[in-house]
Amino acid sequence: MKFGVVVFPGSNCDDDLMYVIGDVFKKPIEKIWHKENSLAHFNPGDCIFLPGGFSFGDYLRCGAIAKFSPIMPEVIRFANEGGLVIGICNGFQILCESGLLPGQLLVNQNEKFMCKNVYLKPATIDSPLTCLLDAEKAYKIPIAHADGRYFADDKTLAELQANGQIMFQYCSHNGQIDATTNVNGSCLNIAGICNKERNVCGLMPHPERAAEAALGNTDGRPIIESIFEWMRQYSHTIA
Repeated sequence: MKFGVVVFPGSNCDDDLMYVIGDVFKKPIEKIWHKENSLAHFNPGDCIFLPGGFSFGDYLRCGAIAKFSPIMPEVIRFANEGGLVIGICNGFQILCESGLLPGQLLVNQNEKFMCKNVYLKPATIDSPLTCLLDAEKAYKIPIAHADGRYFADDKTLAELQANGQIMFQYCSHNGQIDATTNVNGSCLNIAGICNKERNVCGLMPHPERAAEAALGNTDGRPIIESIFEWMRQYSHTIA
């Protein structure tokens, strides 16, 4: 079980992941520069992160330039072979732009950058980010985005619901999900989704920023620990 963090020009949450996965949880992790063109030393039992930030300055459309980085064909190959790929914030945007996840992330409904703690409720516990979570609990996790409003057409939204691909929805502190708790105007209050195969996951909130008591919030820990448990189960399956 090892981890890689792809670093694009403008990434600024790569060190957050390096610290939390490597120093807090003591797992092997390395940075992967976006101009590299091989993930040959990673196998399907490993995990690749696409971190948050502003890849290529988000000058065109969030993630639209990053999808052309030399490493991305390898990330797509890795995912298609069953490897776990997780995109957080800008990473989620890159996954959608690359076609690894459906839909798009549009500008927030209030047309403002939002940086605050919000509440998430798991919509499924059958995913790499939710398998250890309490389906009835609201988790306090920070967001920091201007383009986090998840959008997809009605057919795609129906498929996401039917297949249990919605991982998280924005909610109130007591788990209420409705228009008043939809922080950025996302369709169906969506904060994170996975693909049908459940090995490509994207979410806008930052669990890596809520994983230590020193930060006053540890609700991100069980989300990250869910990743480890999912990988452990996967390795047991292929052993």
